Amino acid sequence: MVNSGSGIHGAVFPGCPETFQEESQSRSQRSRSERSQQSGEQHQKVRPIQEGDVIALPAGVAHWIYNNGQSKLVLVALADVGNSENQLDQYLRKFVLGGSPQQEIQGGGQSRSRSQSQSSRRGQQGQQSNNILSAFDEEILAQSFNIDTQLARRLQKEKRQRGIIVRVQEDLEVLSPHRQEQEQEYEEERERRQRNGLEETFCTMTLKYNINDPSRADVYNPRGGRVSSVNALNLPILRFLQLSAKKGVLHRDAILAPHWNVNAQSIVYITRGNGRIQIVSENGESVFDEEIREGQLVVVPQNFAVVKRASSDKFEWVSFKTNGLSQTSQLAGRVSVFRALPLDVIRNSFDISREDARRLKESRSETTIFAPGSSSQRKSQSERERQREREEREIH
Repeated sequence: MVNSGSGIHGAVFPGCPETFQEESQSRSQRSRSERSQQSGEQHQKVRPIQEGDVIALPAGVAHWIYNNGQSKLVLVALADVGNSENQLDQYLRKFVLGGSPQQEIQGGGQSRSRSQSQSSRRGQQGQQSNNILSAFDEEILAQSFNIDTQLARRLQKEKRQRGIIVRVQEDLEVLSPHRQEQEQEYEEERERRQRNGLEETFCTMTLKYNINDPSRADVYNPRGGRVSSVNALNLPILRFLQLSAKKGVLHRDAILAPHWNVNAQSIVYITRGNGRIQIVSENGESVFDEEIREGQLVVVPQNFAVVKRASSDKFEWVSFKTNGLSQTSQLAGRVSVFRALPLDVIRNSFDISREDARRLKESRSETTIFAPGSSSQRKSQSERERQREREEREIH
């Protein structure tokens, strides 16, 4: 997910055509001899990305990102090592085609100890922490790409410590629609085709969906905040990845209804502000109850109840779910479990009066986001608590 900034994202789907094409005569800025040897530029689709975009990528798809904005481009990434496509083991193994990644980001911390002995053996040859081309035989690499060995050697060994983030010396030239409206029309036409029941092909799958747009909110409370979601219904590729996500925004002292995840684990990353999160296990034990802030991450297991309350003016997070159609069940609110139970079931289950059972069931009219209570509500609650305390003292 794009946490802040904007840029360009390109993904290469194996076996798919280069649908962005340019005629060779339009490249007038190049020399005549160069144009005679090259056809017009062509590549697979590139996509503008901005804050709030969720980008979904299938396993094994090569991709790149370029920051063409005026500020930092910050992204939050989730890799699902438990999906059926990861057939080797439960570790993240990623490689780069160019650059020289640092060892600590290759393969993840868990797999590092397993590969440490192999890395130490390769260390004398200087082959650790390189791109995937560096280990091939130089001549075979040159023959494979039909290039000379000098260029092959540069691909393998030059500037070995560049890292995976490199600075573009001049403007990055890629083909893209001249106007953003053309891109918008393209996406709208695809959505119309989906509504008409036509399946997307693998090569033309939509990869992104913006959950930062308030107009796309699934739940909105003007005094409390909003929640937006992306799942297999509005981003069909998530059917294959079996992932979904939710973006939440709470105003100060607002509460996201206590709930549990019915069919998914939830990885919660705080993108702005701070708030309190409490997690309760299936045994009724409080396993987490802390104030968390921007940049921190919390894992909520399936069937563990969780509640969030904002401590700052804006408390924002994104929750990644391990199911393409994740579901939650609320404990409080208009669509909660208690709202659907008969009064007498609640009364007898908790050994409370019918009035208290009705209050427990119907006191919240909001759906999912609870705005801070009014002063009259807080006053009446305090009066009820004082009344209970007086009754308990009289009994004793």
